[in-house]
Amino acid sequence: MRLLFSPCGIGFGHIGRLIPLAHRLKSRGADVLFSTYGEALKYARKEGFPAIQVPEIEFKVKEDGSVDLKRSLTDPGPFLIHYILLKQICAELRVIKRYKPDVVVSDTRASPIIASRLLDVPVITILNQFNIIIPRKKRFLRLSRWADHGSIAVLSKIWASSDKVLIPDFPEPYTLSEGNLNIPERYRRKVEFIGPILPSYPDQLPSKEELREKLNVEEGKKLIFAPISGPSKEKYPFIKILREAFKGFPEEYKIVMSIGEPEKPFLLWNDEKMKVYGWVENRFEYLKACDLIVSRAGHETLMHSICYGKPIILVPTPSHTEQLINAKKAFDLGFALVLEQAKISRETLLKSVEKIINSSFRDKVKEINLMAKRFNGMEAALREILAHVEYRAYC
Repeated sequence: MRLLFSPCGIGFGHIGRLIPLAHRLKSRGADVLFSTYGEALKYARKEGFPAIQVPEIEFKVKEDGSVDLKRSLTDPGPFLIHYILLKQICAELRVIKRYKPDVVVSDTRASPIIASRLLDVPVITILNQFNIIIPRKKRFLRLSRWADHGSIAVLSKIWASSDKVLIPDFPEPYTLSEGNLNIPERYRRKVEFIGPILPSYPDQLPSKEELREKLNVEEGKKLIFAPISGPSKEKYPFIKILREAFKGFPEEYKIVMSIGEPEKPFLLWNDEKMKVYGWVENRFEYLKACDLIVSRAGHETLMHSICYGKPIILVPTPSHTEQLINAKKAFDLGFALVLEQAKISRETLLKSVEKIINSSFRDKVKEINLMAKRFNGMEAALREILAHVEYRAYC
């Protein structure tokens, strides 16, 4: 059984849900290869998987870490974007021809899907964005019209050309990415909501009390876990702001921050209240042990928040439409507070922390957590991949 995994390389959200799948399939005797770029390429190799680098597509970012939508869509411009996509498709064609996978698994990348269709190889797509939305603000109006009627509008047709589309989210009314999942009726037969794909579920770990003792969290302290990831230019301005705000927190809080650098799995900065790690291997132990999460509004982090029953304070990347949509839905569901990056200070962050710890947010996330326990995205994805491998073997 030969499997090619082709995730989007921006940040760790996409690669983070494929790595657990790859490990499970490898334990069943599968031969696994990754084709990706950016942070995902480094992470796949760190996890011990062979990985081939393909041409990169990235967001343009301003000095404050916010997404520069105008430059992202106009620089390098439509012509060069299509040229890069063509280079990606050619790269994936070479990989598939050489590797001869039984199934290709794409996570939010169009080029592996197109290459798989051209070579008649089964392809499963995992994504939580069927559509890309540009804000309807005056300065983005021309861009949004171009997006609706131009290249970006074609993406939904590419996703739907997959043999199966798996969405690691919950069905309505709990769909966090609902604003990005406007799926045309004609495509819905191929789509399945499977819930999040996690390497560790809460009931597989020791109790919260045991973990707090293991992680040296003193009795009576409130543990805040701040897992920050994403492209370097986006996250480092935010990390600096967050560290300054946390420095002034009262002694009753203990803060653990991870800054999304897998090549630095060690303590970078330490004082009595706050520890900053480059990377924590035991992320899910901290998720279970903590009292609340402070993070960007990435889809996977929100899924983890629900599955581990933790309220969350969200600071969406400015102008990042997916995160803004995720944050709004999490707030509407009642388990999250949302802060603007530009308004973060010791006072605003502490006020939000005190509000979320001592209110109905904790009860609401526990209520949603009960719903989440009905889903196991890992097992659902494994079943789908293995079914396509078996079907191809008989063809």
